[in-house]
Parts: sequence; structure tokens; C-alpha cells
Amino acid sequence: TKGFSEKKNMDVLMVGTGEYTSGWVGKVADSDKSTGVVGLVCLDLQLRGKINELKMCGTNGTKLPAIRQHMNKVIGQVYDGLDPTKIQTFPSDDVIDRKAYLSALETCKSGDCAIIFTPDDTHFEIAMACINKGLHVMITKPPVKTLDQHNKLAAAAKAKGVVCVVEVHKRFDPIYRDARDRIRAELGNFSFFQAYMSQPKHQLETFKAWAGKSSDISYYLNSHHVDFHEWVCHGIARPQTVTALKSTGVAAAKLQNDNCEDTITLCVHWLNLNDKSSGHAIYTSSWIAPKADVHSQQRWFYMGTQGEITVDQAHRGYTLATDAAGYKSSNPLFWKPAPSNGKFKGQHCYGYLSFESFIDAANSVNSKHITVQALDADLPTMATTVGATAILEAGRRSLDAGGKPFNLIYDSDDSTTPIDIRLA
Repeated sequence: TKGFSEKKNMDVLMVGTGEYTSGWVGKVADSDKSTGVVGLVCLDLQLRGKINELKMCGTNGTKLPAIRQHMNKVIGQVYDGLDPTKIQTFPSDDVIDRKAYLSALETCKSGDCAIIFTPDDTHFEIAMACINKGLHVMITKPPVKTLDQHNKLAAAAKAKGVVCVVEVHKRFDPIYRDARDRIRAELGNFSFFQAYMSQPKHQLETFKAWAGKSSDISYYLNSHHVDFHEWVCHGIARPQTVTALKSTGVAAAKLQNDNCEDTITLCVHWLNLNDKSSGHAIYTSSWIAPKADVHSQQRWFYMGTQGEITVDQAHRGYTLATDAAGYKSSNPLFWKPAPSNGKFKGQHCYGYLSFESFIDAANSVNSKHITVQALDADLPTMATTVGATAILEAGRRSLDAGGKPFNLIYDSDDSTTPIDIRLA
């Protein structure tokens, strides 16, 4: 989808103004994303001629002056050529409007793009409105919380002829990509996969508006490695049964919400399609980790019948220590906010490439260089990420049913796209 560098006439609407978009959470985000990611990437893509106008939409206009001031401080005053003051914002500064994205969409045209980074339970409604308007859509993970909503968005995008993808940047990590290729080419059938991912407990303050209410830590973090494992095994193995386990106590006390789990583990039985042999996977996520040398622990182990792979994405052999921040393990393969001679130089980070691949794809579809259906082979489209959503929903339903297992249902013995979820 790359190689088309002519001037574009495509605007981008960023829906959501939080940490991942702007780096502002009522204060400067205490994470590795204080500059924001979405806004900075889009401003750089605009500078490179791949985007025309930029727009940003939240729900509480009274927060926007502080967000604009923050973005100008950490972007406009730091990087040559990047000017966040030109971003058109919605709603007006004196307006609180949960449907402000509808007003923002009125300023968009068919063929524009929407990048949605909002609470999980809002994705479906916003994405459907964008698709119906004819916009290409990227949705943060998890794209939706149910198999039914996932299939509806996939069908709507197909009917409208627009790109609809999930923002799963781990697929663009060169180590993850190499591991996936080696697994599929060299390691035989799937046998066992184990993943762990965490957030420090102080992040619960950032997530308090939705944590344990409209979503949970499994949807928020397990979505990363569930998607990766689904991608690794796509077409050669499929998930069959999901059982979930939980730990509680810290988040419930901190947020005064007994429904908020600390740690969630999904135990999934898999089936290899070639010989019907079994494999199993364990995906664990937690948001009660202590502050450490990394913001988020993230590691996994894969065993195939002919080999194994271990990856620790949080520790890439690069450490630094400062008086201001103490000891840290850095991962500039994901994100590089440090300027180089006054310029942003994070274009090769996988946190950037995920967005660029979407923008390139949308531009290529608009210019008729490629069809939407052809993108299924290379991008995390809604049509090819059904299994991950099914696993996450089955996990939530298992927790709500006291840990009972749930089966994923397929329409044939060889299908890898689940069509239903049922109590085992």
C-alpha cells in the first residue's frame, strides 16, 4: 500500500482526546506517551503530504484549551514543521456533548479517515457513523466488545467499500513480525502460548471513568496478544473453548467498585486444522503492577511441535538512568519522541507504522490503486480479526458466568471465523 506520494486531499478526524491521542489526562500523562501518539503521528503524516486537514473531537469542550496548550508545548515548540494549533477541535470550548463526533462528521467527506481512540463501549456507535458517512476507519483495540458488533462493522465497511482496521501496532514490531514468520515456516503445529501484559496501578486513576464499568483489563490489554496469536495462527489453527479466571482486591478498593478485576487470565483451547491435534494458550493482563523500569510489562512464550520462541517486548537491551526519571528500560522500536536536530524522527517506529499503513491504504483505495478486499492479506481488517474479538467476549462471558467455559462456534470443520459463542 506504499509508494503513492502525490499530494492528498484526505482529511483525518481523530475521535478521542485522551492519553494516546494527545498525551493529556487532566495533566501530563505519567507514561511513555506524554507527547501523545495519534496526534503527533498525524501531524507528521500531514507534513509529509499524506494528510490534508486534521480535526480532533472529544466530548468535553472545556478540556480542549488545556489539551491544545499541552500539544503545542510538547509538539509545536519541540519539532520543526509540526503545528498542532492548526488542528480543528470539536465541540466548542464551552460545550459538553457526548455526540460531538456527529457534528465533526458533518465537516468530513467520503474518502476521509477517522481514527477512534475512545472508551471501548463507544467504538461501535462512532465507527458505524463514520462508515455510513463513507470514511475509512481505524479503531483502537479492542475494536468492539462483541462478536455481533464486530461482524456488523465488517459488513458495513464491505458494503460501503471503505477500509476498516484495528490499531494493533504489535504486528508492526520487526521482532514480532519475524517471530510470526518463523513460527509459520519452521515451528510445526501450535502447542502452547503464554502472554503477560501489565499497567502500573497508578494508571487506574486515568482509567477510573470506565474501568470495571464499561470495560475491563482483559479487553484493554489481553487484546494485544490475543490478536498477535490469532494472527500467527490465522488459517492453520483456531480457538475452540475459552475459560476465564480473575483476581480482585486492589482495583475494587482504589476505585470503590467491586466489579473491577485486578488481573484476568483467559485459558483457551485451540485446534490445529491439519491433523485436529490440540494446543492451548494462556493470556494474562493486569493493571495493579508496581512502578518499574518500564510502563508496561509485555512478554510471551510460544511452543510449536518443532521449536519455541520467547520474546520480551518491554526489554530490548537498552537502558538509561537519569536524575529526573531514575532507571528505565527504553523501547524506541515502539516510539521515539526524542527529537533529532529539532525534527521528529519516529517514522520507523512500529507505533508510527501502524497508523501510516492505514493512511497509505486509505489513500490507495481512494486513488483506486488497490481494492478494499485486497487489504485483508496484509492489514488487521475487521474481516480478518473476528477471532480475537470472539475470544475476548467469550472471556468476559465466562467471568460473568462464574468461570464456566464457552465454546466458539464455526460453520464448518475447516472454518477459522467464529460465527457464535455458546456456553459449553
